[in-house]
Amino acid sequence: MTKIRDLLASGRTFSFEFFPPKTDEAQRELEKTLRELEPLRPSFVSVTYGAAGSTRERTHEIVVGINDDTSMTAMAHLTVACHSEAELRAIVERYRDAGVANILALGGDPPRDLADPPPTELPYASQLVDLVREIGDFSVGVAAHPEGHPRSPDLASDRRRLAEKLERADFGITQFFFDNTVYYRMIDELSALGVATPVIPGIIPVTNPSQVERFAQLAGAEFPADFAERIGAVADDPAEVRRIGVEVATAQCADLLDHGVPGIHFYTLNRSTATREIYRNLGLAPDGAR
Repeated sequence: MTKIRDLLASGRTFSFEFFPPKTDEAQRELEKTLRELEPLRPSFVSVTYGAAGSTRERTHEIVVGINDDTSMTAMAHLTVACHSEAELRAIVERYRDAGVANILALGGDPPRDLADPPPTELPYASQLVDLVREIGDFSVGVAAHPEGHPRSPDLASDRRRLAEKLERADFGITQFFFDNTVYYRMIDELSALGVATPVIPGIIPVTNPSQVERFAQLAGAEFPADFAERIGAVADDPAEVRRIGVEVATAQCADLLDHGVPGIHFYTLNRSTATREIYRNLGLAPDGAR
């Protein structure tokens, strides 16, 4: 079983993130995206997780399906939100028994549409890391927020909590950001705390500005005013929006690679075109891949 910690130990990784579809049409779109991105030979792909509702089961199905039916290595996201310890243990054991070797351990938030969400017995992602390690030989990652978690009281305490998580984990993956200096600053601050665990930067190509701005607000990520203005000027031209989004993401990735990052994690939003274009621009696409 391929483990992400081993991939990172042997070189730089390039990975893609997907979310579980809620409709049959969205399922077909995801299947198409997987077929189109597989020729790029990503180091691994990940599938997000909903703390409640049908996507919980779909995450498991998609992760196992990717591992069994494609050449790609899949990582399952798992959150502590709305779960008892027994439920979490059962989910992780099921992944272990299905041959899944990689888990991203997250805190998560209760679904906003639930008036009375189930209680959360393990309040911290670091506790989930320990639980996953107890159950099996998984490679375990955690999330990082370069601009600080929205619920952190201040950046210093955010970094201390992140350092505690990373000391338990094999790697981190960041929430997306648009200013590389916030990532470099985070790495310097973690290094000052004695942390050497690799943290992979997460990048999102802006092809749907209103959607990305909404995500950025939820995640506490700043959407730069000059970028928003440039995108806004062509908002009625989707092709031009994508062109600019790809151009900006390509430049951002090139700078990160020049600074020796351990990898890049692309938030695909279950579409392949922008990611494939960035890959081509960076010269990452294998021969024969389009």
